[in-house]
Amino acid sequence: MRILLKFVFAGLLLSGAVEASAQASLLANCTRSANLLACSDEQGNAYSVMTAGSMVYLRGFEVKGSRHWAQTTSRYGQLTFFTGLASDGEAWVGYSRRVGWTTLNRFSSSGGGAGKFICGRVNGCQESR
Repeated sequence: MRILLKFVFAGLLLSGAVEASAQASLLANCTRSANLLACSDEQGNAYSVMTAGSMVYLRGFEVKGSRHWAQTTSRYGQLTFFTGLASDGEAWVGYSRRVGWTTLNRFSSSGGGAGKFICGRVNGCQESR
């Protein structure tokens, strides 16, 4: 689930102007066109992000668990909602709300995972209570 959530929130972060740094071994190789980004990493995980208006479509494959997944994200002003489904039957929902330079995020999944965290441009992301 943690690998999946990395890809899920990577898609959300791609819609904003966020810069991140990572170690060379953690970087993914990506190919980009006007509305499609396709990436894969050294472990064989892969994902793609496609935009169409206020919608963002993500698809991916996780080597660990050998599962495919898809997610649809819709943006309405400062609110972003997402829903997803994996090939093993796990489903998830969540939202992200922008307040200035801060983003408030919540998600839950049918696998029992749930979380709430706050992301800011200065301090990055932190779990909230």
